[in-house]
Amino acid sequence: MSSILTNNSAMVALQTLKSINSNLASTQAEISTGKSVGSAKDNAAVWAISKVMEADVKGFKGISDSLSLGESTVAVARQASETVTDLLTEIKSKIVASQEDNVDRDKIQTDIVALRNQITSVVGAAQFNGLNLVDGSQTGTNVNTNSGIDVLSSLDRKADGSVVTSSIGVDAQNLSLTAGVALAGTAAAVGTDAGTAGVIDANDGGTNDSITMDTFAFLGGGAAVKPDTAGINNADPAGLLVGDQLSLTIGSVQGTYVVKEGDTAQALVAGMKNALISQGLDSNSFSMDADTNTGHLVITNETNAAAAFSFNATRGSGGLAELASINVSNAAGADAALGAIENMIQTSIDAAASFGSVEGRIEIQSDFVGKLSDSLKSGIGAMVDADMEAASARLQALQVQQQLGTQALSIANQAPQSILSLFR
Repeated sequence: MSSILTNNSAMVALQTLKSINSNLASTQAEISTGKSVGSAKDNAAVWAISKVMEADVKGFKGISDSLSLGESTVAVARQASETVTDLLTEIKSKIVASQEDNVDRDKIQTDIVALRNQITSVVGAAQFNGLNLVDGSQTGTNVNTNSGIDVLSSLDRKADGSVVTSSIGVDAQNLSLTAGVALAGTAAAVGTDAGTAGVIDANDGGTNDSITMDTFAFLGGGAAVKPDTAGINNADPAGLLVGDQLSLTIGSVQGTYVVKEGDTAQALVAGMKNALISQGLDSNSFSMDADTNTGHLVITNETNAAAAFSFNATRGSGGLAELASINVSNAAGADAALGAIENMIQTSIDAAASFGSVEGRIEIQSDFVGKLSDSLKSGIGAMVDADMEAASARLQALQVQQQLGTQALSIANQAPQSILSLFR
């Protein structure tokens, strides 16, 4: 049956042409934007994932900037520490020269003072954007629970969609010549048996051949807390706080331990024992019995000669504080300076090594973040970017289909014309 009111062929041709035009518009949009998923209506799930990943990429750009800043800051501190080490080595050569009797010690002392002033200058100038990691000015606590700063290093997205950040802790090193405030004996002390003050007697059958490090008090309770803890008077010398320095010298070996957050008496004696061992205290000459249950460290002289010892606890002490008192103008001062300079050289070497290690870690992390950002960008592209080769071929095919569809609709629209011949 033919009808002039309903043209089924035209309707089919029209629907086909609309479909072709829609596909053609979509293909043209892909070509013009370069994306197969340009909005949420194209593919809501893929679009949402790509947007989350794009936000992470922008976040990693900020992290990359943070790592660059942190690396530069640490590099300045490392360079300063290495320079201080070189200057201290030069001072050591002067001190060694002063051991000879037939030298002009006053002139040597003048050279030492000049080098000491240069060290002060280096330490004071070792700042980047106002941040100095070697002059003892850092009082904040980093992720390592030590005095220092944190460098933002990573953006970690968990399976539940939550995001947390990670940081690399940079421990500050105090290479200043500023002497710290001496803490009271109630804060930390070494008890001795009755005998000569400041001496561990020879192990000759007597009772004064050992010392015991067993006196500790903490401000705020039974463990070390930060100086900025609420209710804490950080000027009180009667108790220990985070950052306080304990120094025990046995003979020519000096062990130093810096109090960390949460330290107890047990942690302090273990730390001091390790510090003395690391500095070369001979266990055959001096045995150490650390009782980590009671917080006692007993050091016994196993030799047949008396050994001098000294202990001090300070707050805010500079690692090179002893440099200010070095004086080789006389034989006694020259002898004392030789032992002191070795400890200070080791302090500056440890500082440089610490900065060098963390600088290398920051550099590795920076390289990783850059590669990770590139991988995320590639992943986003794989999800939303248009395949231009396929889009080009599809465009050509759809243009041909559009022409054929237009022709088909034209033919279908002319079909009712044939009905006129029935009425002639």
